[in-house]
Amino acid sequence: MQTDRHPVMILVRPQMGENIGAAARAMLNFGLTEMRLVAPRDGWPNPRAVAMASGAAGRVLDRARVYPTLAAAMEGIEYAYATTARGRELTKPVLNPQDAMAETRSRPGRSAIIFGPERTGLENDDIARANAIVTVPVNPDFPSINLAQAVLLMGYEYGREILPPEPAPHAGREDAEAMADRLEIEHLADHYEERLTQAGFFFPETKAASMRLNLRNMWSRLALTRGDVRILHGILRQLTRRSGGQ
Repeated sequence: MQTDRHPVMILVRPQMGENIGAAARAMLNFGLTEMRLVAPRDGWPNPRAVAMASGAAGRVLDRARVYPTLAAAMEGIEYAYATTARGRELTKPVLNPQDAMAETRSRPGRSAIIFGPERTGLENDDIARANAIVTVPVNPDFPSINLAQAVLLMGYEYGREILPPEPAPHAGREDAEAMADRLEIEHLADHYEERLTQAGFFFPETKAASMRLNLRNMWSRLALTRGDVRILHGILRQLTRRSGGQ
């Protein structure tokens, strides 16, 4: 993914460091790394934000830029969305998160998603600086969404058409959990075919070729990890050893 095309997350007058840190974690979950802070209440940097951000501290918080006003934070932004349940009296397009993020993925320039402070949300002066409004369909009796949850929701909608459907194996993941490659499957098939030939499995001779072909085809259909392959080799070795084979 081209990170310079990803949307910028702008947090306007955020109040709690913990929420900033949690928002950073939510951003990194979906490959978003550019955070801009507008007049954070408790100043910046904030140790509580760093503690909450965990692994996202270095990749998001350390690069976060602080601005005195939202207008200044719009530097380099070509299109901005204000997340709010209010502001409908302003004449602007109103979108849901899915449609807004679909637009963002298709835009050639930088976009920004603007989030308001935890207690009050964005004010109309803030919303007026955005091109469009994003509203989440929620329970009308309890429409308030936590800041980090709102960032997570928008990040998910942005990333779900770009990121892989399943997380890639972690760098520290055991080799046994990695998928076996075609050569490893080929060696496994050779091992079984050799031992089965010695055991007289491919009988009668007139059917041997088709039996070998079907067996080879069966191995190719199996989704085996490297650990699976080692176990199957080990099973065969133990069985042949018990029966007097090599």
